Amino acid sequence: MQELARRIQFNSDESAFNQLYKLNVVRLYQFSYSFVKEKEVAEEIVNDVFLKVWMDRNKLDTIRNLTVYLYVAVKNASLNHLNRVASKRTSFMNTYAQSFKLLISGPNPEQLLIGKEMKVSIEQAINQLPPRCRLIFKMLKEDGLSANEVAQILDISNKTVFAQLSIAIRKIEEMLSKVEIFELPDSFK
Repeated sequence: MQELARRIQFNSDESAFNQLYKLNVVRLYQFSYSFVKEKEVAEEIVNDVFLKVWMDRNKLDTIRNLTVYLYVAVKNASLNHLNRVASKRTSFMNTYAQSFKLLISGPNPEQLLIGKEMKVSIEQAINQLPPRCRLIFKMLKEDGLSANEVAQILDISNKTVFAQLSIAIRKIEEMLSKVEIFELPDSFK
């Protein structure tokens, strides 16, 4: 492993880099997947780590154990991804709670309970959208991308983006209209 690192650092040896990649990619992918539970995300994380190794190859001699370094880099990138997702999800849920006028304005326990149930219902409704519709909805609403940006990224027309957003909103509203919000008995009011 150290010989490969030396060849990569001092000779910019692409074949040595490819060998390093092939020796480690499957294990690192499985390691990342154990955190993120998404195939594409795990693949992207591992590939990003290897890209960083290649881009910073002139510093490879400062790494004592390349295997440990790769695992730590994948673990950190996986955890960072999970933190970003959780942060976006929290931001998203807060935005939609406002949109549905469910943000808690006071310490009323009934409102707290209904707000939590509605947040869960909204998240479930979004997760039940068809995959393409969900992707476009999340890119627009969670990632804050514009319709033009989404259209360019997915290589589709703006009209398709707006049509999918319309479908997503309609389906979410339909799903939420079926949700029974917990009602406290009169004796507790």
